[in-house]
Amino acid sequence: MSETNKPATATPRNRTPRGRRGGVEDRWVSKRTGKKTVRHGKGNRWLARFVDSEGNEHSKSFPAGSGPGEGEKSAWTWLNQQTSDLVTGRFVGNDAQSRTVGTVAVEWLAHRQHLKPKTVAGYRSLLENLVMPTWKDVALADVDYAGVRSWVTDMQRGKHRVPESDGQGRAMVARKLSPSRVIQAHQVLKQVLDDAVKMRLLPVNPAVGVDMPRKQETERRYLDHRQVDVLATKAGYLGVMVFVLAYCGLRFGEVVALQVRDVHLDDSRLTVRRSVTYVTQPKSDDASAPKSGFVKGATKGHESRSVPVPGFLVAMLREHTKGKKSNALVFPGKGEWMTPGEFRWRFDPAAVEAGVDGLVPHELRHTAASLAIRSGANVKVVQKMLGHKTATLTLDRYGHLFPDELDALATRLDADRFAALDGVVPDAPDETPTAS
Repeated sequence: MSETNKPATATPRNRTPRGRRGGVEDRWVSKRTGKKTVRHGKGNRWLARFVDSEGNEHSKSFPAGSGPGEGEKSAWTWLNQQTSDLVTGRFVGNDAQSRTVGTVAVEWLAHRQHLKPKTVAGYRSLLENLVMPTWKDVALADVDYAGVRSWVTDMQRGKHRVPESDGQGRAMVARKLSPSRVIQAHQVLKQVLDDAVKMRLLPVNPAVGVDMPRKQETERRYLDHRQVDVLATKAGYLGVMVFVLAYCGLRFGEVVALQVRDVHLDDSRLTVRRSVTYVTQPKSDDASAPKSGFVKGATKGHESRSVPVPGFLVAMLREHTKGKKSNALVFPGKGEWMTPGEFRWRFDPAAVEAGVDGLVPHELRHTAASLAIRSGANVKVVQKMLGHKTATLTLDRYGHLFPDELDALATRLDADRFAALDGVVPDAPDETPTAS
């Protein structure tokens, strides 16, 4: 660790800032007279120093060494490395030694408040429960690739550090984390260190290039028309809501926030313009701090979209919304909003009765994509209906459901070849003669 002087005060306007220079000084022998100094034999003999591009001086002292010139050589080696780092942009100053991952993480999160509350809450949860227990007090200069890699491995084995308490008096115990959770925790640390690099507190990000566990492919369940019909019937008063989820592909927070004025029955369309999400906030004595609860905001893609409604569902929605004010919720709950728990209280038993035990509401969104694709919808239509930002995302998730055109391609190639040869079917090639 370097013995670095405090940064110099601002340079007066009539003075030119010190440039990049360096040197090694013998503290025991005067360079001018060649005689021993009063410090001879005391402390480290060699002092290497240089000035960075901002005019701040940095230095490090070295012992005399056990052999001739050993200490001086060490000083020059260190100085040459620092000079090289200055030229290549890899140099970091004192802040890398004094600033910790925790302090940078707090600043990083503070600059994420423009994101959706649920996203910010997710980042905060990952920081508090997975990142900070290991990295909070670690100096930036001490974070290296090997340490990050070991942390990632520890999370997969359930050997990582966790907070002492969950905030409700219950002791926390480390458990093996899923690949998705490990990847999320690593991504948060990587983004924090990205900020440190941008602030020139680190030359490179040591979290880059660490191998991540492979996500386990979850088997998706897609209901057919008959299964959806049985499920909606068993769901009773929530039946219309089940049909909207299964045929229009809305997310749960979007269907809960749907208002009567968003239902355009004459055009057979729903306008999806907002979403409701339950956000868990940390407990705080600050009265102005955000509290846990429902937050209304934009959709996940931050854009409104128009979703088609099949005719049978138009008739159901017409009856369902009859007499309601335009700003009334289409599917109100017992409180301000319908909660996931309130929906699942009736949905889960209905799924068991319908023979699809274990079905979760989000699988109805997958079902909507599946039914649309089976009906002949192309990828752009499915993308627009689901509110995906890109068609690539739609294909990544549902590409396997689109019709396989390989057989049709083989048929077309055969027909084209037949036409090119004027309808003449060539004889089969002779078999390869066998050696006698």
